[in-house]
Amino acid sequence: MISFRDVTLRRGPRALFSRASFSLFDGDRVAVVGPNGTGKSSLFALITGELSVDAGDVSVQAGHILAAVAQEIDADARAAVDFVLDGDRELRGVETELAAAEAAQDGVRVGSLHARLEAIGGYSSRARAARLLAGLGFDAPAIERPVAEFSGGWRRRLALAQALMARSDVLLLDEPTNHLDLDAVLWLEDWLRSYPGLLVVIAHDREFLDRVVTRIVSIENGQVETYTGNYSDFETQRADRLSQQHVAFERQQREVKHILDFVARFKAKATKARQAQSRLKMLERMERIAPAHVDSPFEFSFLEPARLPRPLLVLDRAKLGYGERVIIDGASMSISPGDRIGLLGRNGAGKSTLTKALAGTQELLSGRRTTAQDLLVGYFAQHQIELLDAQSSAIEHLKRLGGDSIAKAPEEEQRNFLGGFGFTGDRVFEAVGPFSGGEKARLVLALVVSRRPNLLLLDEPTNHLDLEMRHALGMALQDYTGAIVLVSHDRYLLKLVADELWLVNEGQAAPFDGDLDDYANWLRTAANSSRNSAKIDEAPRSAASEKERKRAEAARRAELAPLRAVITKSEREMTKISPRLSELELLLADPALYEPSARTRLTTLLTEQASLKSNLEAAESAWLSASEAYEAAEHRDI
Repeated sequence: MISFRDVTLRRGPRALFSRASFSLFDGDRVAVVGPNGTGKSSLFALITGELSVDAGDVSVQAGHILAAVAQEIDADARAAVDFVLDGDRELRGVETELAAAEAAQDGVRVGSLHARLEAIGGYSSRARAARLLAGLGFDAPAIERPVAEFSGGWRRRLALAQALMARSDVLLLDEPTNHLDLDAVLWLEDWLRSYPGLLVVIAHDREFLDRVVTRIVSIENGQVETYTGNYSDFETQRADRLSQQHVAFERQQREVKHILDFVARFKAKATKARQAQSRLKMLERMERIAPAHVDSPFEFSFLEPARLPRPLLVLDRAKLGYGERVIIDGASMSISPGDRIGLLGRNGAGKSTLTKALAGTQELLSGRRTTAQDLLVGYFAQHQIELLDAQSSAIEHLKRLGGDSIAKAPEEEQRNFLGGFGFTGDRVFEAVGPFSGGEKARLVLALVVSRRPNLLLLDEPTNHLDLEMRHALGMALQDYTGAIVLVSHDRYLLKLVADELWLVNEGQAAPFDGDLDDYANWLRTAANSSRNSAKIDEAPRSAASEKERKRAEAARRAELAPLRAVITKSEREMTKISPRLSELELLLADPALYEPSARTRLTTLLTEQASLKSNLEAAESAWLSASEAYEAAEHRDI
């Protein structure tokens, strides 16, 4: 059990939350929710003891073992499966003792330790680690690869697997779905529902929370409230409370009417029975969801495209890939205004490659890409976040990169536009370098919206976005009159937006006959078939094939070495900067520092903090760019 009693936590002179009192019990599956910056991750740090309370008390039941996902992963030479096994600290402890007893030739102790190893499942631990890795998307050869060879996103999966491997009583997961594809998210849901201890999770994936959690801890306006049920239950309870507030009532009714009007329009034109039925259920659910978001800071709409030619874009027998490696062969699709296409498929199957081809940033190996004369593509992808100018402000980006109508508009209109994306007051004039990942993603989305595209290509647009911004994005897409192609592991957004699903699998891209529930069943069937046909421990290879495999792996390592060097250097730089930034945060939390007599020292510390944040941002940008390039260079699923 974990108990908070009258807890107050401050960041500088500001209280993140005050006098919080609640208890979490063994077997609870708890989500911590709230807008960015309210203290969700800080609440985790109080549980782990990394932060201390300013008032009150936090206690964790004696003897309880806590497990959390490691934030930094060294690029070492150990195999992935051995890295994951390190999560079971009891297992590693027994193994160390056993090695010492064998060296000392202590037969009695050796026998005792072998019995202990049997009792904790030590002899099957490697198979358990392999199953965890398989569930998170690693194939059999990958589990024996060195950790250093994996790119950033895959190292995060390794860290998650290591946390799941732990023999823990309390499991703390901060954004566990951010770097997973949909099949890994579905597997993780099943695993977490069977976790016997206390689970505490921070996530911005509504469908994930609905399927996993049974309690909500909400941090809002400096207060902590607890609710029973999943995330949808929380929204209903919060909506009931907000509906009693007169200030929220008018906007609430306006939003509900908007949703009902859209449901009516969709019913009139729905044609695909199964997909339409799934979509209607989601839209009707929106009526219940909407009132819980009437006080959201985000409210925007997509500007009306200037022209809507038909078709907008046609791919004809397109072969896509890199060099001699073909990712998708013979893709044909025609996209017209009003189309809503969701792309499904395992990580590495080619969803992003297909999206790049549609955007025109990926050359076709063969086939044709035909576009309308007035086609205007709005393309959102994660790498665009790193292309922002760290020294420029949000409004400077809008003036320089925004669509003509908004870039040349009066400043007041530009500020109102950015306000819909959460940039208010003087925030629009601040350099974007220190912005969070979510703020940068919102700015890139604002720039895409400002150009009035008639074809939207959205590749994982919800990464870094909190629940409120995800809701605002989904609402805005309802009235968009152009075409949408969406890649996302956020099932709520997919259900809300996509009228048609396409499956990218085994080199083909074709319409998928079914909804997301059918896709989940397809994944499970495919996974079972794969397990039956190929075990984790593969049959021995011939000497010739083994030699060829080693030669190919050596060539790939040589190709990736320069990128790995950049990643390692950036990680080293981030590791050096982060402790000093943490130290500065503790120093800046001292109320005495804000007295007039301490102004000079405060200025010095703030200047150092700003400089370090800038350096950290540069290191993170280099790391992210190299990591993405590393993943792209592999050109295959792991």
